[in-house]
Amino acid sequence: MRDLYVRFGGGLATIFLTLVLLWVAAMIVAPNIMMLDYALRPNLPPSQAGGPLDVRSLDNILYLAGEPTHRAIFFKTIWASALVAGVTLIVCYPIAYWLAQHATPRQLGIALMLLIVPFFINEVLRTLAWFILLAFRGPLNAVLQWGGIIDRPIRWQGDGGVLAGMVYAYILFMLLPIYNAIESLEKAQIEAARDLGASTARIHRRVVIPHAKAGIATGCVFTFMLAAGSYVAPALLGSPGSRWFTEIIYNWFFEGGDWNRGAAYALVLLVLCLTVVLITLRVFRVNLADVAK
Repeated sequence: MRDLYVRFGGGLATIFLTLVLLWVAAMIVAPNIMMLDYALRPNLPPSQAGGPLDVRSLDNILYLAGEPTHRAIFFKTIWASALVAGVTLIVCYPIAYWLAQHATPRQLGIALMLLIVPFFINEVLRTLAWFILLAFRGPLNAVLQWGGIIDRPIRWQGDGGVLAGMVYAYILFMLLPIYNAIESLEKAQIEAARDLGASTARIHRRVVIPHAKAGIATGCVFTFMLAAGSYVAPALLGSPGSRWFTEIIYNWFFEGGDWNRGAAYALVLLVLCLTVVLITLRVFRVNLADVAK
């Protein structure tokens, strides 16, 4: 705060702070207060709103606890989102390490361009491309059958298709934080560890990963939150047996017409996601300031 006033002066710094506070109040605080209010109220006809039946309670939240199908989908969404974050980390870590420590400037520019350009396309269109790729009569099955790997087409859409689509959709949110963290690691530290006889696995375990833990934690938090709140990938790449919790929330709002129960479900998802994020930061021993960097 003091640095902000020293750098920009009192007037400009006050304007910046006011804009940030207005943004937080209008875009974060107010919507969440409204969601909390909806979650605690019953779904009543307009004529009964504000009447004796319009009292706040935990009924909408307790409904989730007593609904076994919705409860199972909720926990499946949580562990599946953690799986998406884990798989994305496994995919991105070696790429980020190569980009940060071994790639030439030309290779780095080409690789980043190839990674970023597909994200110029809308997420829905990118997911539809995966829908076509994984279709029962799609190109993936055709190539595998042509190569003699499979005898008959495989129905990829379902949990596997959702996982693949999300890993692809959120790869940059994992890759770039890890790349930024590893890029700041001096090559001399890695060379010194190698000169002392450390194996490659030991160098990563004792030197690279501890240095990059803030980037890894940031990537895991971003990817987990985006996966848990995703709707497009589960809706297009999933199957009737692989429903996502966000699809149930959507159905409460726009098909069931019960905004109160939908808000309660969304509130539970938000609270549990924040809990997972705090646990992740605790495990990696980083704080929100490290994530913000």
